[in-house]
Amino acid sequence: MDGTHRTKKRAAAILLGFFAAAAIAMPSAQAADRTVSELIPVGQTVGVKLFSDGVLVVGFSDGESPAKDCGLKEGDVITAIGGQSLDTIEEFRQLLAENGEDAAALTVKRGSRTIELSAEPEKDEDGEYRLGAWVRDSMAGIGTMTFFDSQSGTFGALGHGVTDVDTGQLLPLDHGSIMDASVKAVKKGASGAAGELRGDFDLTRDLGTLSANTASGVFGTVEESDFTESLTGALPVAKASEVRTGPAVILSNVEGDHVAEYDVEILQIVEGSADGRDLVISVTDPELIAATGGIVQGMSGSPILQNGKFVGAVTHVLLNDPTKGYGILMETMLKAGQAA
Repeated sequence: MDGTHRTKKRAAAILLGFFAAAAIAMPSAQAADRTVSELIPVGQTVGVKLFSDGVLVVGFSDGESPAKDCGLKEGDVITAIGGQSLDTIEEFRQLLAENGEDAAALTVKRGSRTIELSAEPEKDEDGEYRLGAWVRDSMAGIGTMTFFDSQSGTFGALGHGVTDVDTGQLLPLDHGSIMDASVKAVKKGASGAAGELRGDFDLTRDLGTLSANTASGVFGTVEESDFTESLTGALPVAKASEVRTGPAVILSNVEGDHVAEYDVEILQIVEGSADGRDLVISVTDPELIAATGGIVQGMSGSPILQNGKFVGAVTHVLLNDPTKGYGILMETMLKAGQAA
């Protein structure tokens, strides 16, 4: 499963999270009823761009502000001003400018609720109207693709959701895409300090589109290309009851665009896990430990295989021991994807 090296125009990025976000059965309603019994394990890094549905409040300016006075909180998502919907920071600023100094009606998503707030914008020293809130409308990075379903053209990646680095909130997805990527360097993990993969991604073309950002990862559809043509070897999806403690392997891309197989051990199967930490795993492969120190940021989504079956994906690392971490069961991922 070697990657193909190509000349590309690239943009530097750091592999986020443990994207620091996954796999889905079928992200489209058209395929939602199909039972997935086999998937292609990938393990390849991809660039990921996500654009939010509304703007996410990530902080506030010092002192009093209209945002604080009206009751906005970190993690709120502003989806409209004065009844006009918005998705970008530019639209947010434009609508505030059009509103002027009058009280602005804000439509806000707070968790599962939608609430209405009223704020009176203030002019800053440049004469622009502000609420005194820091907002974010997009994120980008590099993560690992977990699987590809050749029958539906769908994929899952990362093993957990893409969350905002300041608030820890799941970024509400409006649209997004994935791109070709390559690993350029590794910061090794150590006790108390998470390592990370550093790489860059190709801005000249999209490999596919995103359809969901869930607590179990990001999902979407991949266009037919040399990338999909290079993916072969579907494996049966393991039921949770078939997973055993003991030896297993992961597929991971920690250098260039080369995917390699590394030995791990499943130490524990956690029943009833609600946060995607279904498995406790330990890296036992000397080559991977020498290269990365164990599990590092950017390896999330790396497929876990055992006894010829597709078990799940790597999700998190234990900070006090980078050779150990967590994984999510593939069965759990597929259920989450069907509900997205």
